[in-house]
Amino acid sequence: MTSSRASGASVSGKPILDIHELRFSHADAAPLVDGWSASIGAGVTQLYGDTGSGKSTLLRVLAGELPAKGRLNLAGVSLEHRPEDYRNNVFFCNPEADAYDDATPAECTASLSAGDVDFSQARWQACVEGFALAPHLEKRMHMLSTGSKRKVWLAAALASGRALTLLDEPTGGLDAASTRFLWRTLAGLAELPGRAIIVASGARIDSVPLSGSIELPLG
Repeated sequence: MTSSRASGASVSGKPILDIHELRFSHADAAPLVDGWSASIGAGVTQLYGDTGSGKSTLLRVLAGELPAKGRLNLAGVSLEHRPEDYRNNVFFCNPEADAYDDATPAECTASLSAGDVDFSQARWQACVEGFALAPHLEKRMHMLSTGSKRKVWLAAALASGRALTLLDEPTGGLDAASTRFLWRTLAGLAELPGRAIIVASGARIDSVPLSGSIELPLG
């Protein structure tokens, strides 16, 4: 049995993401997690581990993209029994995806936020300004640099109203000013009830107040 080193606690005392006896392994490989249970509450939780420790894979499991044994419940919704509702309440920031290469940043954002009734247009606009995206809004995603493409995804993620946001190494490819804006915005979002943000990073986060941390490998 393994467990997280720490877990976030929501303002109401109820977890937003409840993980019970989770087990995942690639074929013929040792389990990444085996019998892991944790409660993730509101605020920012860091998923910490060295390169190759499985941070990105674990995010995909929590997003419901990779099948695993055990139970995942998000805001009272079971992945096992209501998979579509579960996944629709997750924003997984994956700027490596090429599905939106022919879209503009605004079109990409509209697709990423589809069905998100609590998406904040005002926060998205603030992120466009904070990440200096305005000059790129008429371009296609495939024309953007790695850093600018990441900023488009981050702007949509930070403006999301979904219960769970998953950020994988969010500072990769960002300039210093954008990195500072990201941390300031996350610090503000950490105060909001009803929203859990998990940030996977190979460096310890000290710019944002954390509600909890998970360290790989678990044990």
